[in-house]
Amino acid sequence: MHAALASTDAAVKRERLIALASEAVRVKSYGGNEDKISDLMAQRLTEAGLGVEKQEVAPGRFNVIGTWRGEGGDPSFMYNGHMDTNPAGEGWTKDPLGGVADDEFVYGIGISNMKSANASFLHAVEVLRETGFRPRGDLVVAYVVGELQGGIGTLKLLESGHRADYFIVGEPTELTLLTRHAASFVFEIWVYGSTRHLSKREEGIDAIAKMESILPRLRAMKFSGAASEEVSELNRVHIGIIRGAMSREFLEWRPQQLADTCMIRCAGRFGKGQTLESAMKDLESFLQDVQKQDPEFRAEVKLVSKDRVFMPPFWSDPLSKPAVSVAKAHEAVTGVTPKIGAQTPAKFFGSDAAHLAAAGMTGLLYGPGGKYNTMPDERVAIDEMVVASKTYARVVADILGGGA
Repeated sequence: MHAALASTDAAVKRERLIALASEAVRVKSYGGNEDKISDLMAQRLTEAGLGVEKQEVAPGRFNVIGTWRGEGGDPSFMYNGHMDTNPAGEGWTKDPLGGVADDEFVYGIGISNMKSANASFLHAVEVLRETGFRPRGDLVVAYVVGELQGGIGTLKLLESGHRADYFIVGEPTELTLLTRHAASFVFEIWVYGSTRHLSKREEGIDAIAKMESILPRLRAMKFSGAASEEVSELNRVHIGIIRGAMSREFLEWRPQQLADTCMIRCAGRFGKGQTLESAMKDLESFLQDVQKQDPEFRAEVKLVSKDRVFMPPFWSDPLSKPAVSVAKAHEAVTGVTPKIGAQTPAKFFGSDAAHLAAAGMTGLLYGPGGKYNTMPDERVAIDEMVVASKTYARVVADILGGGA
């Protein structure tokens, strides 16, 4: 163990963490607009003393890869954190891009998912360099784009040859150790009717009404092939978007007409051993069963693949080296044994951990935030960020174990 490890906890500065996280929140990075956040993170990694590469994933969208070269030897370690965020919805009382902090929280869109973790790991690197740590193996800090599109940034990272033996993904797990989560995919169901003026609606087929009839069953749906109750519990269908109007162009200027087209866009989840192919067949069979019961029902299901990729389920050993290291470090920092495994609601995440694991890397998800994730006045407790930063520093020192 690195001789200066005891000093890393004391070197973590609360105000520095707040400044790093707030600065990142003030940079809008959703809707494919990650150019400015990429520039910021590249600058901060350079200032921290790492070699920095900007990797173009799509026009104007860059991964930022910082590398701290080890003195020789194994293993290597990667932190993976995405820079893209959800958009801000209604109901905020704080400026979503204000990066406002009080005594307890930092507020802003994306602070939970996952700018607080990115700041916490960056500060952990600063602390390690400040205390004289020298790693044996390489440390890679990968800030990626497009995680919300299924992980296009991380796939580009892997395609270009970037690898490490071990990894942490800083998703907002509320400082639990997440070693398994569901697969993530997106699909659409289109229902078709026959339009009439409202004066003759009894003669037509209302696509919206037909869609309404299947929504409760979709929300309760489980996919086939679950080998255990644990896997079955990872199954979920969420209806996130609904549109209904005349024609497939959704002409909305004539509400007096029955809608002859209705579309829902859904997010699907399933677990280890279940497949995307079988899930899509389950959805097709479901629609066929509805049509047998209602001959007027016409519908089709489509996998959404434009501008996004499929995230497989993530399943790792809770006794792997990085999991044991994080658990030990967390307990040393907090005095509390952390939860580990498939936690709710984090077990319904999709994450880049699945892509890293598929590439042969071993790791887990661990990060601050989660309780107030993806909601108005999204926020993260500053105390959680402090714990995360101290834990990250200890884990790097433990796994890369260089000398002072």
